[in-house]
Amino acid sequence: MQNQEQLNAELIDASLANTPFHGQLHHLASIDSTNTHALEQAKLGAPHGSYYIADEQTAGRGRSDHTWISEAGEGLYLSVLLRPKISPSDLTWLPLLAGLAVHRAIREVTALEADLRWPNDILIGPRKVAGILVEAVTDSGQLSAAVLGIGINLHQQTFPADLATPATSLDLETGLYTCRQDLLVAILQELNAELQHLNRTEAIAAVPNRIAAISTWVQGRQVEVHGPQPCSGTTLGLDPSGFLRVQTKTGPITITTGGLRDPAT
Repeated sequence: MQNQEQLNAELIDASLANTPFHGQLHHLASIDSTNTHALEQAKLGAPHGSYYIADEQTAGRGRSDHTWISEAGEGLYLSVLLRPKISPSDLTWLPLLAGLAVHRAIREVTALEADLRWPNDILIGPRKVAGILVEAVTDSGQLSAAVLGIGINLHQQTFPADLATPATSLDLETGLYTCRQDLLVAILQELNAELQHLNRTEAIAAVPNRIAAISTWVQGRQVEVHGPQPCSGTTLGLDPSGFLRVQTKTGPITITTGGLRDPAT
C-alpha cells in the first residue's frame, strides 16, 4: 500500500472555481461506501455538486451488487451528488457522460488511451481500471437526485485472480505514480463540461457517436451480454437513447441493462 496522499482542499477549490463542485469537497478517511453515504446525504438535502472522496471503502459497490475492492491508499473512490433537471428516463445518459469525462481525465493526467465498455467500465486494453455506478433518488416519480460513483485503480500492483474481468491500475500501466488529487480535479472539470450537455438535444444526440469513437466494444465486436437480457452476438452501436444494439442469431435486440464480456476470455 502507498502512503495515503493528502488532499489540499484549497488548491482543489481554486481549480474548481466556476463549477458546481467549488467548496463542496467532503473528505472521508474510511467509509463503507461513498455512494451509500452520498445517497443518505441526498435524502438529507445535500446540495447539487457535493462530492465525497474516501481514502478507503470497506464495502465498495459496483453495478449489479458487485464488490469494488477499495483498499486504503490504493485508489480514487469518489461519489458526486447531482440534482439535474431531467426526467428519470434520461438518467441513462449520466454513466455515458461520466465515461467520456473519465476517459478524457485519464488521458490528461496519464497520457493513457482508455477504452469504454458499455455501459460503465473503463479499460486499458483487456484490463479494467475503473468503474462507474449511477444511483437515483426519486420522489413521486420525479428525479430528486442522482449519485455518480467513480472508482479508479491507481496504485495497486496485484489483483485477485478470480475477477470476472482482469484488472489493472494506472501505476501499472504507466510505470509512474498517479497523483490522486490531479485525477480528481481533472474528472470534476471534465464532468462539469459534460453535464452542460444534459438539456441540449443536439449535444445528447451526438453522445452515441462520441462513445463509439473511443470504444472498441459498441460496434462490430463479438460479445456476451450478462444480466436480465443474456445473449451473445455482434454489437451494432448505440441507439438514440444510449442503449446497446446487438445482432444475435435470431435478430437484432436492444440491451437496456447488463454487462458485456469478451467470449474469448
